[in-house]
Amino acid sequence: MSVPLHLSDLLARPDLRLSVTYDVPPHLLARTVEAATVSDLLSPGKWLQGGELLMTIGLLLPVEPAACRAYVRDVAEGGAACLALGLGQGLPYQEAPEPLVTAAEEAGLPLLTVPDEVPFIAVTKAVFDARATEQRAALHRAFATQRRLTAAAAGDGLRPMLTEWTAATGVGAAVLDPLGRLLAAGEREPRTPLAQARDLLDRVAAHGLRGSASSTAGGQQLEVQPLGARRLRGLLLLTGRPDDAARSVVPGLVSLLSLELERRHLRDEPERRRRSALLSELLAEEHPAPGRARDMLHSVGLTTERVRGVVVEAVSGDGSRTRAGHDARTRATGAGSGPAAPEPADGSTAESAESAAQEMAADLALAMPGGLVRVVGGTPGGTTHGTAGGTTHDIPAGAPDRTPGGPASPVVEAVVGEDLDIRDVLARFAPGRPAGIGPVTAPEAVRVSLRQAAGLLAVSRASGEPAEARQSQASRLLLDLGDRRTLQGYADTVLGPLDLADHGEELLATLAAWLETGGAWDATSRRLGVHRHTVRNRLDKAMDLTGRRLDDPDDRFDLWLATRIRRGGTPSPGPAGRPTSATPPPIPPER
Repeated sequence: MSVPLHLSDLLARPDLRLSVTYDVPPHLLARTVEAATVSDLLSPGKWLQGGELLMTIGLLLPVEPAACRAYVRDVAEGGAACLALGLGQGLPYQEAPEPLVTAAEEAGLPLLTVPDEVPFIAVTKAVFDARATEQRAALHRAFATQRRLTAAAAGDGLRPMLTEWTAATGVGAAVLDPLGRLLAAGEREPRTPLAQARDLLDRVAAHGLRGSASSTAGGQQLEVQPLGARRLRGLLLLTGRPDDAARSVVPGLVSLLSLELERRHLRDEPERRRRSALLSELLAEEHPAPGRARDMLHSVGLTTERVRGVVVEAVSGDGSRTRAGHDARTRATGAGSGPAAPEPADGSTAESAESAAQEMAADLALAMPGGLVRVVGGTPGGTTHGTAGGTTHDIPAGAPDRTPGGPASPVVEAVVGEDLDIRDVLARFAPGRPAGIGPVTAPEAVRVSLRQAAGLLAVSRASGEPAEARQSQASRLLLDLGDRRTLQGYADTVLGPLDLADHGEELLATLAAWLETGGAWDATSRRLGVHRHTVRNRLDKAMDLTGRRLDDPDDRFDLWLATRIRRGGTPSPGPAGRPTSATPPPIPPER
């Protein structure tokens, strides 16, 4: 540990012959002296930085008690560790004046005297020599700690390095994965419960490799550093306050831990390849037996009864990809550094797109316990290839289709348990990337879920967020796929005659209510608060103006779609605030 220079150390040096002017309490003598300076200004406080031994001959020192108190207060508020008055023949003072001694004692500022035979420069050199010795000792300790860490890095895993760090510095250390799950610690139990550091861990993880953070919890200083070379592989949690020597070693510790995590990532590649091949095998069968599909998923730890498919584009249409740092939290909250702009992938090369997809697949595999992940890329001519850990192989024709005419850039496909918060995972590990989330299904039907997820990529590109397949959302997806200007033009063509008619708003509202209640006359009447005959009369007039027929399925669908476009694709609330049907009404019965 660092041994700073204390005021008592200077008083103990016989060559300086410094003396105290009153009975200074021990805690004041334990003050750290950071520097020595000389000033005879009446108000030197604003020129101090804190921790100085301020020396003066008292050339302008006031003699009135009130003025002395003001002078001492200015010195103390400037952060001086102590005040030293030079005495001697030919100097203003041969002993410390009583008003100054009283003022210093009242303010809790140690007041020393420097004898005539000791020049101020001798005191200054003594202070800076001691500081230099302290810094050299810190440097030697830093080198020694770095050597111990390097030797530990030659061992097996993270724990030896963390144990050596804690033993050398007294600062607790733990390594966690990007999701905040503990991987190793330098002590049997982390000094601070991980729950208390959760917010800090999440904040750093959101910035990826581009930031660290510190805070205080339970009276302990906490610091989190990101780990990894090009991608975020983990988080280092330090508990305690490192001294200067330990602080200088933190970058080396981060580098060694990052190297170990990158080694682990490479060692895990065969397992990722195996799981990718297993997913391809599962999807190769058009109708796998329920027991076989469930057994395949159980063999990799995916034991939930129901699963879903997820498809993510690793490279956007403009050839950009996300940075190695995961900026999801920042994008969601707008805090801190903000989202990273898409980073140009080395453009049009297949290697760049493949690399981006493989990096994202590895991240998602880490974040999806038991999940199966693979990279799939369409190629011109319709052949689909899957990659697992860098190996490319043909995917059987039964695998989920790529979007016809879509980009040939690879996508990441995954099968995950229904209980996983997949939106949170995508926000952290695939921020800003188009993603489709298929419906929850039985393991043997996951092929269908993946197909639906792939079909939602276009919707996700348009909306800027993951699109999820749910029941009763078909109309919403249909409207999201269309260009708003084109859709509005379509609605104006169908409903334009009603816009120009007298009481056109009433006609439109009645038509929309009738369609959304499934063609129920009484329900429409109750919703609008008018008699059912009024509803019939308004609809008859609307059909005359538009040239449509309510009993014609094509006309009825055109009218339903046009009214939904006018409402922004959202059904108006029904009774008790419940949304009404999202599908066109059946052909109405004869009146």
